[in-house]
Amino acid sequence: MIVSASQSSHAELTQLSPLVRRLVADNPGPFTFTGTATYLVGRGRLAMIDPGPDDATHVGAILKATAGEEITTILVTHTHRDHTGALAALRTASGAQVLGCAPHSFARPLREGEANPLEASGDRAYAPDRVLAEGDTISGPGWTLEAVPTPGHIANHLAFALHEENALFSGDHVMGWSTTIVAPPEGSMSAYRASLQRLLARTERRYYPAHGELIEDGPARAAELLRHREGREQQILEVLRQGAATPEAIVERVYAGLAPALKGAAALSVLAHLEDLVERGLVHEEAGQFLLTAP
Repeated sequence: MIVSASQSSHAELTQLSPLVRRLVADNPGPFTFTGTATYLVGRGRLAMIDPGPDDATHVGAILKATAGEEITTILVTHTHRDHTGALAALRTASGAQVLGCAPHSFARPLREGEANPLEASGDRAYAPDRVLAEGDTISGPGWTLEAVPTPGHIANHLAFALHEENALFSGDHVMGWSTTIVAPPEGSMSAYRASLQRLLARTERRYYPAHGELIEDGPARAAELLRHREGREQQILEVLRQGAATPEAIVERVYAGLAPALKGAAALSVLAHLEDLVERGLVHEEAGQFLLTAP
């Protein structure tokens, strides 16, 4: 289950285990909760996971927290700016190698005339020293981290398994406060669900998410998220039967009472479900409308 304690204050270093410390950036919002977490793994010679947003206070807090130690490796889960904005400053200050996800990418090509609604959130300047493939490991004194591809939220998303704790840094794939936004063209619902299934087949128990508190039973949380997506799919199929045929119309029926500011994100999530249903032959698209496919 998700730990219920409030997440640590901004710029406050929190020791979560003998190997793991956390700093939370001061970038709260409807998609970041209290802020984006930066994790420090090890002692003396460290790995840092997700530098966080472009914020001088957060950078200063990280450098203060690691004074007298060496950040040897910076690992990046994915290329949304709340995770990579501080990368340039911390790369320069530490001299660390940057490893992790591939450069910014989409789950599918843009359609004719389609704009990427999350364009501003993507870091197209991100250039790692090395892209990690499935099963690649990086290690330091007392710690070993393994790359675990988890596409879905975005095509290049990686999680990192910490062997010594049988734990997983789950990035935005599994969060400790909310479901994950899956927004085409960057995101893919079919990939997201497959990645949840992948985690259920692994042994890691504790998850360290990029937003929200640590999750003591990660597989239970992953299974909960998978059930949520399956339930949402059934809701979408039902309102399609009732005649709703666009993401916006479906949002009005499925997300009753949703704040107007969040309806755009909800429509993107519905679109991701619809594209997954199209891939599976349950729905087809005609002139911008999504219709059930006759059996």
